[in-house]
Amino acid sequence: MKTPFSLIERRALLGLAAGAALTPALPVRAQDMARHSAQTGLEVHPLWPNGAPGGEQVTVQEQIILRTPGGDPNDTAYLHIRDPWLAVRRPARPNGAAILMIPGGGYQRVAVSKAGGSIDAGLADLGFTVFVMNYRLPADGWAAGPDVSLQDAQRAIRMVRARADELGFDPTRVAVAGFSAGGHVAGRLATTFDRDAYDPADEIDRLPTRPDAAGLMFPVVTMMEPHAHKVSARALLGTTPPATLRDAYSVERHVPSNAPPLFLAAAADDRVVSAENSLLLWQACRAQNLPCELHLFEKGGHGLADPASGGRPAWMALLDGFLNTAR
Repeated sequence: MKTPFSLIERRALLGLAAGAALTPALPVRAQDMARHSAQTGLEVHPLWPNGAPGGEQVTVQEQIILRTPGGDPNDTAYLHIRDPWLAVRRPARPNGAAILMIPGGGYQRVAVSKAGGSIDAGLADLGFTVFVMNYRLPADGWAAGPDVSLQDAQRAIRMVRARADELGFDPTRVAVAGFSAGGHVAGRLATTFDRDAYDPADEIDRLPTRPDAAGLMFPVVTMMEPHAHKVSARALLGTTPPATLRDAYSVERHVPSNAPPLFLAAAADDRVVSAENSLLLWQACRAQNLPCELHLFEKGGHGLADPASGGRPAWMALLDGFLNTAR
């Protein structure tokens, strides 16, 4: 049976709306989290077994909150992440490929659950081995600053490839899928693989960081006005970043000629992250003659809601088709 694409789980991918306030931190019921994890059977592994790099000045305390007070205990978000992790969902019928999934949160939190959700379940139902990533945030005092989430993404894709033989997928068929601000993290992973964002920690860090394909859904792309998502830009770069810094972290301005095939999906009526973000990246890829598929839906808002689907959102089947041909 296909898992319904519920409103709660759709919100879990979106992160923060522009200008929205954080939900007050509420303690998550530990027994509920344990029960949900047991039901889904996801495996959770730390990204940095010996501690994340550059944390000498970090004093914040990690929090897990319910996104809706009194709501579903599986609808969680992480704040001030100190120990990022990777959760694995194995498919019943593997197709030989893997996806690193990066949720959103406006770079202020990460809307993710160790119990998983309908998106990773839907992708696994299509045959992908799915790795759901939690990641550190730039304003928490990490030495890497705006690159801290990129550090975690590079580490995560290496961990994915390190498990290819064990889990039965091809290490040259590893895609990244990012949502909202997670799309910015995924976009940077897909365009800055020519440099390591951190010093090697172990043998895993000898593996490549270039995704074999990238899917960005309603993504944050640019840090340049007028189309920058203000919440993400402020959390990533501060309140008054210079133009040079905005340029450096605008994905569309730094697309290499050997970037992987790119899939983009957005809605024209998205009032949180404008569809121009996706258009700018499509144009940058087009200028480089790179394979890039753009789906711009008339309606769907931030999250590409598809009530008529009754199950998987429309973009998921399109992404599946794209990944099966982008080799």
